[in-house]
Amino acid sequence: MITADRTAASVHNAAITGDDASDAATEVDALTLGRRIRQRRTAQGMTLEQLATAIDRAPSQVSTIENGKREPRLSMLRTIAMALDTSVDELLRPDAPNARAALEIAVERAQRSPVFGALGLPSFRVGKGHSDQMLQTILTLHNEIDRLHRERAATPEEARRANAELRATMRARDNYFAELETAASALLGAVGHTGGPVSQQLVADMASHLGYSLHYVGDLPHSTRSVTDKRNGRVYLPTQQSASRDSRSPILQALASHVLGHEEPRNYAEFLRQRIETNYLTAAILLPEQATVRFLNEAKTMRRISMEELRDAFAVSYETAAHRFTNLATARLDIPVHFMKVHESGTIIKAYENDAVRFPSDALGAVEGTIVCRNWTARTVFDVEDRFSPWYQYTDTPSGTFWCTSRIEKAKEGEYSVSVGVPFAHVKWFRGRETTHRAVSRCPDESCCRRAPAELAERWAEQSWPAARTPTSLLAALPTGTFPGVDQTEVFQFLETHAPHS
Repeated sequence: MITADRTAASVHNAAITGDDASDAATEVDALTLGRRIRQRRTAQGMTLEQLATAIDRAPSQVSTIENGKREPRLSMLRTIAMALDTSVDELLRPDAPNARAALEIAVERAQRSPVFGALGLPSFRVGKGHSDQMLQTILTLHNEIDRLHRERAATPEEARRANAELRATMRARDNYFAELETAASALLGAVGHTGGPVSQQLVADMASHLGYSLHYVGDLPHSTRSVTDKRNGRVYLPTQQSASRDSRSPILQALASHVLGHEEPRNYAEFLRQRIETNYLTAAILLPEQATVRFLNEAKTMRRISMEELRDAFAVSYETAAHRFTNLATARLDIPVHFMKVHESGTIIKAYENDAVRFPSDALGAVEGTIVCRNWTARTVFDVEDRFSPWYQYTDTPSGTFWCTSRIEKAKEGEYSVSVGVPFAHVKWFRGRETTHRAVSRCPDESCCRRAPAELAERWAEQSWPAARTPTSLLAALPTGTFPGVDQTEVFQFLETHAPHS
């Protein structure tokens, strides 16, 4: 139901996008509407005063409408349309009436942006005295400042803050997202999946169902895992697949943005959120909720939950199985849990917890990039000779005793461990609980593993000079752009080369 207070542009906007249309979209409609009214008025040879008289309003009110600072109610818009010998639909068209008007609208919109306001510059009224070249120069300068502002915002500090906020959201929901489970279930149902591991053919059927064809190429841009051509309904994938990666995952990750309605991320926090959603949906398809929960509940009853058995039952990687377990452990099995992916250097790559374990963190609350205690399972597993068997360990910490299972995985960046852990009270549900491996961690107390023993420090403190093997990422700025780390020009050139030509 449309209320009497709703403005004409808002009515038009709601008809297109629903009642949740953003304020930004409404503002754009107001600016475009105003320019269309002005263009029609001048085309009819009417002055501002003549139009004001025709609609029984003050000239100042009409001026405010034409400048996009006020939206007329639907009843007034009908009166204006009659006075201008046109229709409401014509005035509400979303495109600017001409190129000059489009330029004026863009400059007006720029002046209303937070970036322009942050510069402390006074706004000005765009008029006939401003040439197209002048307006284009102003707009170009604004866009460049806006780009630099977004690039500056994407600092390591901003990324770490965004990671911390995202992890808090995941913790509040026990890392379980019902809406993504529903999306995965609907897609599986659409292609007739009835049980068992999701095959490569079934994944290809999903792509076809969503209107996409799969194309394997040898010249995929080096900064991408896949490239989606939304215009022609194509997903490009590399002909050579990494032996350590599931060949189904890149396809599902490429399709996820379509299924979830993702738009180009406006900031780094949104980019991270989309990545989490993409990975979650991919895992939820490869390990369907109903079947996975049934499998895990049976394992819990038998007191032999195992990441290896979950991996093998659904033909996925160990990391995917561990991720999926953390999605379902608390919400569906009532087991608090923590997860860590740690590089061989000891640096945390990914982490999640809702079981009161204390990860190392910085002043921003960020965990990624910090160093794990040498005594935790995620580090001790690197010293184990047997890489084929799972490594189990109990670790006594200041916040309690935790049991973990961990495995070593390989990637081009080196080796990393994937660990899943639970508080001592919940280890009774897991295979490997009988392990005798035990360690003590006093971190963040530096005497635990960060400070050298006094005897060694006294002997070598003044006699050593190590040459640091500084990671290049330490000196590089955080990848910038709409999709951080992706060479957009290279992607566009690739798409132009591979696009079908009619």
